[in-house]
Amino acid sequence: MKALVYEGPRTVAVRDVPTPQGEGVRLRLHYCGVCGTDIGIYAGSHPRAQAPLILGHEFIGEVIEDAAGFTAGQRVTAFPLLSCGSCHPCRDGNPHICASLRLLGIDTDGGMAEEMTVAPELLVPVPDHVSDELAALIEPVAVCLRVADRAGVTMGDTCVVTGAGPIGLITALMLRHAGAGRILVSDIAPGRLKLARDLGFETVNVSSESLADAVAEATGGDGADALVECSGAAPVALEMTRLVRTGGTLCLASLYKAPVPVPLLDMSFKELRLIGSRVYTREEFRRAVDLVAKLEEPLLRLVTQVVPLSGAGDVFDLVTDPTSDAVKVLVDCQG
Repeated sequence: MKALVYEGPRTVAVRDVPTPQGEGVRLRLHYCGVCGTDIGIYAGSHPRAQAPLILGHEFIGEVIEDAAGFTAGQRVTAFPLLSCGSCHPCRDGNPHICASLRLLGIDTDGGMAEEMTVAPELLVPVPDHVSDELAALIEPVAVCLRVADRAGVTMGDTCVVTGAGPIGLITALMLRHAGAGRILVSDIAPGRLKLARDLGFETVNVSSESLADAVAEATGGDGADALVECSGAAPVALEMTRLVRTGGTLCLASLYKAPVPVPLLDMSFKELRLIGSRVYTREEFRRAVDLVAKLEEPLLRLVTQVVPLSGAGDVFDLVTDPTSDAVKVLVDCQG
C-alpha cells in the first residue's frame, strides 16, 4: 500500500509499505489532516517521533471487515491518545496528560496511508450526517474545545486569540460557541486574517498594527477577559500579560519547545491566571463529534486544500510556505 513516510528531518516521501497486519480493526482511510505536530516532526524538532514513521493522527476511514463489534463499511475516526494507565495522572482520572503519553502518528504509524489497523477501543463511530471532510476535523476541534473549556470563557467576554492558523481559528470558533461576545484574532498572514474576518472575527495584523492598542481600544483600556496563545511566537509570550485585564486568564494552546520570557511581575500585580492546555479528554472528543455538525459551514471554510496521497510528498512545502494562504490541508488517502 501507499503511505506518506517521515524519513528524517525535512524528508518525507510517498512509499510502498507493507499492509498492516496483526490485531485490531482494519481501516481503509479516506482523509487525514496535516497539523502543527506533523510540521514539527517533518522539521525534526519533535522529541519523540522517530523515522521511519507514517504520519497523521487526524483521520477518518471505514472498516474493511467485520471485527470487534464494528461492521464493514462503517465510518470511524480514532481517539489517538495512548496512555499507560499506571502513572499518577492516569490513576487520578486524567489519562490525557499521562506521564508517558503517546499518540498514533507520532509514536506509532498513523493515518496518512491507504490502510491502517487500530485497536477497537480507540475507534469512534462517525455519524452518517457528518461528511468525511468534516470528520477529519474532529480531532483538532477536540483540541480547541478543551482550550475553550480551560480558558473559562463566560457569556459576553472579550477574548484575544494570537495566531490565525487552524488551531487559532478553530479556537476562536469554540470561544464564540462558548458565548464570547467579542473576539480579536492576530496574525501576520494577510490570507489567514482575511479568512478570520470572513468568519466574523475582528483581526489585527501585528506586522503593521499594535495588538496592545487594538485591545485597549476594544476594551476601553481594561484589557481582554481572556487571551488564548496559539502562535508559538516568543514576542507574544512577552506581551500577553499586558493584553488582559486584572484578574484575567492566559491560556496556552501553543507548545513552546524552549523557554521564553514572560513578565512574571504582571502575573502577581494583576493576579492573572496562566493555564496550560495539551490535548483533550474522551468526553471532549465525544463532544467534538457532535460539534462539527453544528459548526459545519465555518469549519469547512478552514479546509483550503485537499492533496492526493500520491502527491503528498510536497505537502509540507505547501503548509510551511510563508507566502501560502493554506490553512487546513487534508490528504486524500485514496487519491
